[in-house]
Amino acid sequence: MSQEEISQPRIHVIVRGSTAGEVLVDGLSHPIVAADDAGVREEIIAHVTTRARVSGRALYITTEDESGQGELLVHPDGRVEGVGAGVPPQTRPILVPPVEDGQAEPVSAVRRESAVPFPPEPAASPEPVQREALPDLDEDSLFPMPISAPASRSLAGALGGESAAPPTLADFLDSRPEPPAGPAAWGWQGTVRRLSAGLISPTPGSGERAHRAAVTTVQRSLNGPRTIVVLNPKGGAHKTTTTLLIAATLGMYRGGYTLAWDNNETMGTLGVRAQAARHTNTAVDLLRALDRFTDPRSVRVGDLDNYVRAQGDAQFDALASDLDPAGAASIDADAFRKLHATLSRFYRVLVIDTGNNMRASNWEAAVETADQLVIVSTIREDTAYGAASLLDGLRQKGHSDKVDQAVTILASPAKNADEQLSERLHDHFGQLTRAVVDVPYDPALVAGGPLVIDALAPATREAWLRATAAIAEGL
Repeated sequence: MSQEEISQPRIHVIVRGSTAGEVLVDGLSHPIVAADDAGVREEIIAHVTTRARVSGRALYITTEDESGQGELLVHPDGRVEGVGAGVPPQTRPILVPPVEDGQAEPVSAVRRESAVPFPPEPAASPEPVQREALPDLDEDSLFPMPISAPASRSLAGALGGESAAPPTLADFLDSRPEPPAGPAAWGWQGTVRRLSAGLISPTPGSGERAHRAAVTTVQRSLNGPRTIVVLNPKGGAHKTTTTLLIAATLGMYRGGYTLAWDNNETMGTLGVRAQAARHTNTAVDLLRALDRFTDPRSVRVGDLDNYVRAQGDAQFDALASDLDPAGAASIDADAFRKLHATLSRFYRVLVIDTGNNMRASNWEAAVETADQLVIVSTIREDTAYGAASLLDGLRQKGHSDKVDQAVTILASPAKNADEQLSERLHDHFGQLTRAVVDVPYDPALVAGGPLVIDALAPATREAWLRATAAIAEGL
């Protein structure tokens, strides 16, 4: 089969110190933060390998750290190999077999990718690198497969010049093989295993593997407390439902220490949608009592129980906004920051519901503290208009970097959503945000009462797991 030159994104990797790095893709920055140097390099490997898998070919990258610069090829299977230095990246095209008639090109269902054509290779250039034939990706696999430890060490050495250093205990632990996937529990594979009492144990199917990958992503370790902010300036856009379901998914799969917080400057509805508690205290009451929480030596997480509402098996807490229609109290930017500083001491993840006023100071303060923005819209013209105008406003206010890394969630408002409008929304928000994820209509969410996770359809819970995994990738 003849081969043809195709374009690829320009990727430059920078390792800064022992806990931070950056992946630049066509000039767009993707910050990398980890607990130590090895973690930074492994996160870089995972990021570039994911892009290689999505594009279906090896990707050429340039690297930079304290030891100098280098050039690498990262393959979709996680293999990393060095490339001779001294040749500019624009003269190093990657060759892959052309797509045959009728064969779909590999695409990502949720990620936005850009490609900038490279100039043609000069005659004096060395022979181009050709990728090996790779197995096809599962059609419903939306999450990166784990990469091998040898590939991690290979890139870590290439990025940091560590190949000459003697192996350490960390290297020994990293060399352990991946744990077995475990027997299938879903589909015909799980049925066969149960009927044969385990004598026949097929491997999990693609859907179950995608589920397990999503769970692993949600359970990933975090480098400190993280804040997720859910946004749309229009009422009825699914913000409160989204806040509660993200918090519930994180709570169930991470084991608690997650808070859903209604950051409405006056009255919000999260307190109505959450399970009730023995008290009716809100964020305003907690704000008045913050002096009790100033001394970390004498304060315990249980002291918050008189202000937050435990959500049972969903394993998260809820903090309501003021529910008094005649009340005069309100939350401003200063109050939000004080609450955020205190609550971040007790919770690993804060999921913040917002009001409809983009000009409110507490709304702007929430965006400023966000580690991950979630733009939510139903598949309707009016809520989509609100989400689109929101993104324009965030860019004008200097939050372009957070918009680029945001996740868009599109919720179906009925059993049969407008497919043409859905396609328009995917196209628009897919060009503006890091990921676009669909969640289905569920009758259990229509009444607007307290959220009951067990009442949701299995397909709904799975969709929110995948949406939360997409969000967790940005944390």
